[in-house]
Amino acid sequence: MFQDGSRSSGGGGGRGLGLLRCWQIQNTLTTIKFVILCGFVTILVLLGTTSFGDFGSSNADDADNQSLVNETNSILAEIPSPSDPENVNEPPPEVEINVNATTTYTLGPKITDWDSQRKVWLNQNPEFPSIVNGKARILLLTGSPPGPCDKPIGDYYLLKSVKNKIDYCRLHGIEIVYNMAHLDEELSGYWTKLPMIRKLMLSHPEVEWIWWMDSDALFTDILFEVPLSRYEKHNLVIHGYPDLLFNEKSWVALNTGVFLLRNCQWSLDLLDAWAPMGPKGRVRDEAGKILTGYLKGRPAFEADDQSALIYILLSQKETWMEKVYVENQYYLHGFWEGLVDRYEEMVEKYHPGLGDERWPFVTHFVGCKPCGSYADYAVERCFKSMERAFNFADDQVLEVYGFRHRGLLSTKVKRIRNETVSLLEFVDKFDIRRKHAETKP
Repeated sequence: MFQDGSRSSGGGGGRGLGLLRCWQIQNTLTTIKFVILCGFVTILVLLGTTSFGDFGSSNADDADNQSLVNETNSILAEIPSPSDPENVNEPPPEVEINVNATTTYTLGPKITDWDSQRKVWLNQNPEFPSIVNGKARILLLTGSPPGPCDKPIGDYYLLKSVKNKIDYCRLHGIEIVYNMAHLDEELSGYWTKLPMIRKLMLSHPEVEWIWWMDSDALFTDILFEVPLSRYEKHNLVIHGYPDLLFNEKSWVALNTGVFLLRNCQWSLDLLDAWAPMGPKGRVRDEAGKILTGYLKGRPAFEADDQSALIYILLSQKETWMEKVYVENQYYLHGFWEGLVDRYEEMVEKYHPGLGDERWPFVTHFVGCKPCGSYADYAVERCFKSMERAFNFADDQVLEVYGFRHRGLLSTKVKRIRNETVSLLEFVDKFDIRRKHAETKP
């Protein structure tokens, strides 16, 4: 619900297999239809051969032949064709549907002067500055469904996930909001984040950046800091690959599981353009057809927030892209499959603060769906990998206090130094807040 489990190059497996099964069924039905049709033609040929030259055939024979024709046509009509209108698994190559015309949905009253309103508010409330200790104020937003997970162990890993985020935010002076409420029933599933982001922007004008992070994503480089100075001229920072986005129009070119959105009028306008594809039901279904027809490799399913954002950015490139920073110099989103088995190697060769493939900033468990009833990957493998990622990150926190996990799959810890003498010396040496993120050489 509060995570997008179908994203990334490994995230669409479940839907892809389902689509393949549907096509196999349709092809089988088409084959049956063809066989029956061939049989019917053969019968007609045989009838014609035996009756050739017998111009005196009875009316009874004609009636029998016509009955056979009608019965065969009836059988053929009952077999669904891949081109039937009811078949939603094969959308037309070009679907011209104006989603905005099918709904009047909005996130709220239209706002056009937010930048000026916010500036006035900040001037009137100096006790709530948007810049603190020389850094723009950030609010990290995450969350989970309002009810318990389908698998009890999922709640345990949600707890670990939020603990991980609290640790990172505490050490970097970032505020955090954990949401478990549906602010808009129309925007369920992938879309839950949009109304909450907008509410936080309007309710916290002192916040410069809203940082969305899926519940199945963990900070695995506790030392790394987002290089905000790089984004001074941008309003949306999102992990992705320009070649996949602009040349391939791939539905996995960007990942909306983790992104930063500046608190400004531009962002409110983007949310207004983004949200109309999200209302559940007919609107979301019809929008899904547009997205599948427009984006390369996207299976046929209802509209999701990631595909919708990519569609908007590409189809209205001149309106939005100038303010979008597609980031891939560090792992704002790191797909877990290629990372979790390399943590020991990273510890041996590198150090935290790099944020890239050598020590990933974020490890995102796309497709695992720890709180859901199904997943694209084996449950045991997912939870084992999440345990490794959590402990890998937690070791960086525990080091401040002189401890470390006994292993990446162990909940037990061991002491790694004796602090009975010169306590403040260790504070100065190991306090992560005193360290600065190291950049690539």
